[in-house]
Amino acid sequence: MGCALACLTAMLGLSPLDAATIRSVDLGDNAITLRFDDAVEGASAFLLDGPQRLAVDVRGATPMAGAASGGMVAQTRMASRNGAARVVFDLATPALVTGGAFAADGRSLTLLLSPTDARAFARAANGRPQSYVVPAGFRTRPPAGGDRASVTVPLDPPQPFVAPPTPRIVGARADRPLVVIDAGHGGHDPGSTSVLGGRKEKDAALAIAKAVRDELVASGRVRVAMTREDDRFIVLGERREIARRLKADLFISIHADSAPNSAEARGATIYTLSEVASDRVAARLAARENRADVLNGVNLGAETSDVSSILVDLTQRETMNVSSAFADLLQREMSPLVQFKSGYHRFAGLIVLKAPDVPSVLLETGYMSNIDDSKKLFSREGQKDIAVGVRRAVIAHFARRMASR
Repeated sequence: MGCALACLTAMLGLSPLDAATIRSVDLGDNAITLRFDDAVEGASAFLLDGPQRLAVDVRGATPMAGAASGGMVAQTRMASRNGAARVVFDLATPALVTGGAFAADGRSLTLLLSPTDARAFARAANGRPQSYVVPAGFRTRPPAGGDRASVTVPLDPPQPFVAPPTPRIVGARADRPLVVIDAGHGGHDPGSTSVLGGRKEKDAALAIAKAVRDELVASGRVRVAMTREDDRFIVLGERREIARRLKADLFISIHADSAPNSAEARGATIYTLSEVASDRVAARLAARENRADVLNGVNLGAETSDVSSILVDLTQRETMNVSSAFADLLQREMSPLVQFKSGYHRFAGLIVLKAPDVPSVLLETGYMSNIDDSKKLFSREGQKDIAVGVRRAVIAHFARRMASR
């Protein structure tokens, strides 16, 4: 896991304050400016590779809702972390921080960026800690013994990963197929935000996943396990590994989409694995979902090289074919109850779908940014409709598999 531990720190020399709020993020061609509604205590910035990111911790601040993109930044995400606001900038192109300063009143921080190549970025992200010289005007009081100082703030060392306990399996007898239902997001990763009262995707996904579980168990035709049954964070690779450890016959990851144009974007979509995205929308979704593991700036789920090599194996190819067939079946059985987009089946390199031996789909059940979709996603009737459609597709899928043997 790459982390660049060096970076830019500013101490304002202020007494403890109530946390300020990040008011806005301005993205220029070669600069990022964070603006606050009050003075903050200080900040540190560092680079992370795989994917390329710039993370900024602002002490004495709380994050705002929303995101920003532009210039060298493809996407912006924020979260609270240890009394600070952590802002993670997913970089559209590799860039280095070449300078930075707080405004005199401590209410804005500007970082200067310079484009670079991937190799230089990787060296900066993985090299030895470096110090930046902070001008005296960068703080309200100069340090003792001089008017210049340099401070290095390393990224906290990663904590050892502890796999969650093996989920419980419920439903039919042990010789029946096993379906693993994955409720997307969770814990510190909320996913998209609904236009209805700011409700979170992680809550809709969990409620829908539980409704699907209950429908499948009631059918008596399959066994069911869930990757999470409460509000907890699970890294993407571990979600699929749960299915593999349990020797699952099918893996369904439940999500809800979001789009800037809420009036036009509506309906369900199904994604299956491909290293080549089917369109720009699929590519953007894969980039967004795959970065869930680094929401707080720390990559908790780096892929191992053996996964990439497995993807070219014939077993993986067969699994991808089965996944695609199930996606079509899922749309057929759900469409009387759930509206789908016209191009309902898309392909993307989603980490959560990369189990080489478990047919897997990611079901975007609707758009959190659309009022009608959002009402359905958070209603029991809407969740029931989704669950019934999934149940019909699952039963038909295994009947078809049995008949082909």
